[in-house]
Amino acid sequence: MRILAAGDEFVRTDLLADAVRAELGTAPGAPGAPEVSRLDLPWPVEPFGPVGGVHEASGTEEQVIDALKGAEVAVTQMAPFTEKVFASAPGLRLVSVCRGGPVNVDLKAATAAGVAVTYAPGRNAAAAAEFAVGMILAALRRIPGSSAELLRDGTWRGDLYAYDNAGVELENSTVGLVGYGAIGARVARVLVAFGARVLVSDPYADPGQVRADGAEPADLDDLLRRSTAVSLHARLTDETHHLIDAERLALMPHGAVLVNTARGGLLDYAPLPGALRSGRLGALALDVYDVEPPPADWALRDAPNVIATPHLAGCSRQTAERAARIVAAEVGRYSRGEAQAHLANPDVRDRP
Repeated sequence: MRILAAGDEFVRTDLLADAVRAELGTAPGAPGAPEVSRLDLPWPVEPFGPVGGVHEASGTEEQVIDALKGAEVAVTQMAPFTEKVFASAPGLRLVSVCRGGPVNVDLKAATAAGVAVTYAPGRNAAAAAEFAVGMILAALRRIPGSSAELLRDGTWRGDLYAYDNAGVELENSTVGLVGYGAIGARVARVLVAFGARVLVSDPYADPGQVRADGAEPADLDDLLRRSTAVSLHARLTDETHHLIDAERLALMPHGAVLVNTARGGLLDYAPLPGALRSGRLGALALDVYDVEPPPADWALRDAPNVIATPHLAGCSRQTAERAARIVAAEVGRYSRGEAQAHLANPDVRDRP
């Protein structure tokens, strides 16, 4: 079996190749060992973008076509698998993508070509949950701003010890979580351990499980009215686009904190600068944006109490290693003739 490992600067090619060999129980060059070819892609040093009809990919169709020659299986995070690529690789039978969704794969073309496509749900859940909790703490306790002023300007903000300016503890505070998937559920359990009261708004979550995790199911508007901090963890869909807009911002208590480490499109960014300047929002912590990276004239650049990081929530070494193991496990299932665990195009089962 010939396998293409198409890695990048995060989920490296050697991580993918080594994970596949470990899953198949073979060493390079050993009898029966798969032939693993390599393709190194430039993300994240170079941004991903649309390639040949898929939305988020790194590298070119021509690079993938050339690297795929004779391959039966491909494991990747960012390589573009388009209609053109599938047409040029008739022997390909499995593409295993180590992302939460195979957005770099044309699923319709894959299914037509009889290629199974798998993905890796939960690969970054621990990293993203830890990061979200860190952002909540940083916003409530004014950590980044006071640090920057001390280091950059030599300003000792003694006034932050004044009662009206003091930060807020998580213990006995109410934190609202919008969305309760793998990441939101982890965040809830951590916050409960801090002693916070946790509200959850997610129409698809099991209320019994929410309560078992120590949280309370709530209607979104009620959650916003009651929460000292709100953290977004919902998927971006047509119904959640601009879920938090000016009308819903107005429901939040004066001085509340808003955190978004999920998807930029969940927020309507237009009312945010005004909400921060008026004090309606006490702080805003963002890891995702409607445009990435934000433009030079971004309205939030000079707004007060903003924390901004460059889409790092899911980034950890363990995430990369876990992603490689997840795709390798799918290769193992394929080699043993077992069903795939996370199949994105189940219709491919119906093809000969």
